Amino acid sequence: MKESFKSTIERAKIICEALPYIHQYSGKTIVIKYGGNAMGDEEITATILQDIAALKIVGVNPILVHGGGPEINKMLSRLGIKPQFCNGLRVTDEDTMEVAQMILCGKLNKNIAGTLNTLGVKAIGLCGKDSQLIKAEKLDDNLGYVGKITEINAKLLEVLAKDEFIPVIASIATDEEGNSYNVNADTAAAAIGAAMHAEKLLFLSDIDGIMANKNDKETLIDRISVAELRKMIDSGAISGGMVPKANSCIDAIERGIGSVLVLNGTLPHSILLELFTDDGVGTMIER
Repeated sequence: MKESFKSTIERAKIICEALPYIHQYSGKTIVIKYGGNAMGDEEITATILQDIAALKIVGVNPILVHGGGPEINKMLSRLGIKPQFCNGLRVTDEDTMEVAQMILCGKLNKNIAGTLNTLGVKAIGLCGKDSQLIKAEKLDDNLGYVGKITEINAKLLEVLAKDEFIPVIASIATDEEGNSYNVNADTAAAAIGAAMHAEKLLFLSDIDGIMANKNDKETLIDRISVAELRKMIDSGAISGGMVPKANSCIDAIERGIGSVLVLNGTLPHSILLELFTDDGVGTMIER
C-alpha cells in the first residue's frame, strides 16, 4: 500500500473519531480563554483561531475571552511604567488602566476578530463596556482599577453566539458610571461561562495544565476534583498567576459548568485535540 494512501486512510480515521464528539457538542456553548505568552506567536495563534473557526463551522457556539498581559507589559515598559502584581493580579493605577484598555480592547481584540473573519466565520470584537457586557465594582482599593464582576449581559451573548457570530471579548469591565476596570481574564471567562451555562470552559495558556510539582512537566495531572485543587492552593503547590486561574476553575464548576480544562495553547490545534479526540490533552477539573 502506498504511503500516500495510508496517510489518506489515517486522516479518514481521524474524521470518524471526531464525528461523535461533533454530534455531542453541536449547538452547545463552549467558552475559551486565551492568554499567556502564546499570544505573541503568530503561528500558534493561527492554529488556535483555526480551531475556533472550525468549531463554529461544525455547529458549536464558541465564545472567546482573551487577556494580553505580555503585550500590556511591553507597552508599560515603553512608557517607563513598572508593572506591579499582588497575588497574581495586576495592580492597576490610572495610567496602567489606560494602557490595558488600549491594548486589550484596541490592538488585540480587533486583530483576533479580524483574523477569525478571514477563516470563513463572522467574529465580532467586544469588551465589557459594550452594552455593559461585563459589569464590575472595585475589588480592592490597594489594587486600584481592578474589578470584581457583578453581572454578565448574557442576553447579548445569547443573541450573538447562538446566531452566526463568534463573540471575541476583551477583559475590561465597567460600572454604572462608565468607569473602566481591569478584570482578570480567567475570572471573566469563568463568569461568562457560568452565565451562558456553557458545556465546557477551556483555559489556554503557555502551560501544559496543572502539575503536582510546578517545576516538573512529568507531574501533569490529567483529572482533578475541586476539593483536591483547593488543597493544592492552600498548600502553596499552586501559586502566583496560577492562583486566579485555579480559583476561576473552582468558581466555574461551582456555578454549574460541566467541566473545566486547562490546556497548553502552544500545542498546535490543542482545542480540536481536546474536544474531538479520544485522548484529549491538558488537565480536566471536575466536581
